[in-house]
Amino acid sequence: MSRETILNAISSKQEISVLIVGGGVNGIGTFRDLALQGVDVVLVEKGDFCSGASAASSHMVHGGLRYLENAEFRLVKEALTERNRLLQNAPHQVKPLPTTIPIFARFSGFLNAPLKFFGLRNKPSERGSFIIKAGLTMYDWFTRGQQTLPAHIFTSRAESLKKRPNLNPEIVCTATYYDAWMPTPERICMEMILDAEAANPQAHALNYVRAEHASGDMVMLRDEISGESFAVKPKIVINAAGPWIDFANDVLGRRTQFIGGTKGSHLIVDHQELHEVTGGHELFFENKDGRICLFFPLHDKVIVGTTDIRIDDPEKAYCTDDEIDYLLESIRLVFPALKVDRSHIVFTFTGVRPLPSSKAATTGQVSRDHSIEVIEAGKGINFPIFSLVGGKWTTFRAFSEQTADKILSRLNLPRKIGTEKMAIGGGKNYPKADPERQKWLADLKSKSGLTQDRLDTLFERYGTRAEEIALFIAAGEDDEIDEPLTTLVDYSQREIIFIATAEKVIHLDDLLLRRSLIAMLGRVTSKSLAEVAGIVGEACGWSSAQTQVEIERTSEILRVRHGVELKLTESTQ
Repeated sequence: MSRETILNAISSKQEISVLIVGGGVNGIGTFRDLALQGVDVVLVEKGDFCSGASAASSHMVHGGLRYLENAEFRLVKEALTERNRLLQNAPHQVKPLPTTIPIFARFSGFLNAPLKFFGLRNKPSERGSFIIKAGLTMYDWFTRGQQTLPAHIFTSRAESLKKRPNLNPEIVCTATYYDAWMPTPERICMEMILDAEAANPQAHALNYVRAEHASGDMVMLRDEISGESFAVKPKIVINAAGPWIDFANDVLGRRTQFIGGTKGSHLIVDHQELHEVTGGHELFFENKDGRICLFFPLHDKVIVGTTDIRIDDPEKAYCTDDEIDYLLESIRLVFPALKVDRSHIVFTFTGVRPLPSSKAATTGQVSRDHSIEVIEAGKGINFPIFSLVGGKWTTFRAFSEQTADKILSRLNLPRKIGTEKMAIGGGKNYPKADPERQKWLADLKSKSGLTQDRLDTLFERYGTRAEEIALFIAAGEDDEIDEPLTTLVDYSQREIIFIATAEKVIHLDDLLLRRSLIAMLGRVTSKSLAEVAGIVGEACGWSSAQTQVEIERTSEILRVRHGVELKLTESTQ
């Protein structure tokens, strides 16, 4: 169904059961869950889907080892359970991640950790091997029944330095445990939207539509593309605007102070030696100020994060020079001999964690747990507003389920299906064992006529959804079939066309930043920008003038928000 058809259907019907404001992972997860229960639900997002806090994660799917120190046992257990479910339900997008902790002391934190546990100390402190051992033992114990990933191990100083000669020689040992990572979290969100809409014709998700104001039974929505406004009459509104929750509630006529967000910035660096010395592991450690930092390979680059700075307005979240210096210095703490500087940075990104408002002395003490704050109807608004406060990527499914259950109860509807074991997008019928995978690819090669290498690439990117894309590619004219881009040879023209037309792409940056890793991996040049813009523009019916506007828009977003400077050549003017 086209965007115009959806807009017309919603604006003409007006009455809906549930309106979700905010298209991050919590909003989208709830949208999927409600859609599966047969609820008529509409999700609107003022920008692109998964373009705010959900796009700015560290790309990790983890239990939150350090949350144990804050006594958040329920959260850690839930997160570890959900981590393992994601490994099963989205194996194409969530991968095991061995994580190594360089440890610089044995007994440090032995007294501080218990004091922090009981709320008697609020300053960061170094954690020694005994405290880390206790935490990892509990981490393993929480998932003892699932046995999805190996248990932790400790490695001596001598053996650690033998494996990684560039490691800081001041370590006393290292510890290695397993979590998981997601190469493209934005694609998980997009696939959940597509799954939900396919399952329920009364479920619709719209990007670039914002809530303007509310009164009585109505919420006025504005289509940011056409500039036209229209009204809907929801029975319930879910505010899933993340760090913008209080701003959204204000627009809806109910002032709140639910959020006390903190900013997290990351770097993507192109440094072959750093990539090699990670050994395919995440390095997870404390910086000198006691805050947690990390880095690990992201394809052929390395992702480095993260900061944790209080911020009131998420629109003002940018990666600053001080943060860049801080993150580069964190690498030197682990690998002091490596020379990693600003010249190696190909991309930066920043987001605001939608944490609950808190008077905690340090940002690390603010809970990463989630809650549902309900504003009942009244004061000129005839519907309740459910605000989804806090949460983390790993726990989105559980949070969405909890929210959906509350909504179903309000609507007097039964739950029809659970999502605990439900595959996401290209994780459906995913062949995990190598023989099964090879057979699946051989069958697809026979159907599509594409090369083995090309199918391997598509499978790695899209999981079993590669079949739909491969067959779309194969349906092109003979001279178009899988023709590679001149600037991005691992992409083809029809692959780009498929994404542009099947995945709700409105702007050029949607495709480059959120439907793919092209921009994040530093692969956007003036030439590749022009080439992709031409293909997307033709697929979306843009005029040459509109295509040029999209090129300039994307270039400006890359410059301002991601530290990427492009010199637009004559071919892009």
